[in-house]
Amino acid sequence: MRKEQEPQNATDIVQTSATELMGRQSVRVTFRLSEACINAISILATHLGIKQKSVFDHLMENPRALDEIARQLGDNPFIYGNRTQKTFVISRRSLVSLEKISNDFNMSRDVLIEHSVQRLLPIIAKEREKHEFRKKFFTKTGRHFKEGMSLLRQAEAVLGRGDPITRRFESVMADYQSVFEALRAFIEKGKRIEVFEPDASVFGVSAESVKDE
Repeated sequence: MRKEQEPQNATDIVQTSATELMGRQSVRVTFRLSEACINAISILATHLGIKQKSVFDHLMENPRALDEIARQLGDNPFIYGNRTQKTFVISRRSLVSLEKISNDFNMSRDVLIEHSVQRLLPIIAKEREKHEFRKKFFTKTGRHFKEGMSLLRQAEAVLGRGDPITRRFESVMADYQSVFEALRAFIEKGKRIEVFEPDASVFGVSAESVKDE
């Protein structure tokens, strides 16, 4: 006979909730990363429609993945290049997870981040393909939008602006223009991906040559 589960103590529930809430607190942390890594984080956030904090949460709150990266670093050395100090807002839980692996393996946090972001390069490559499609889609949409505006002007000339058909079509074209401009803004915002090469070779990290400062 299965033993009934004992009800959880109210104090334990409160303590657990408090711990979870504290883990979600945002903290500002400065890292020294390659330009490629910084750009990759920004591109991922822009094209996925999320905050950079969410990118870090995805990478850092998976201890098993960080542990695996730390164990494999010696097998995949990279020559380290210039680094730039960059401050990010991340969750306290992400920072705790990152620092634990860093301390356990006596390894730089920066190196762990560089290699973690490398694992997301296939996503950037896929987003680059989507970006190119959006550009073509935007061009076709532009032609379609111009045709629609031409039809609206014809309706206004023949039926008049007060005609029910004209008014309804004018409303349709107003919505169309709103979507068209939103598409234009999104493509413009994501242009950085056009010059980013989603190749691990653009990252330069070496477990031996980098120390947290």
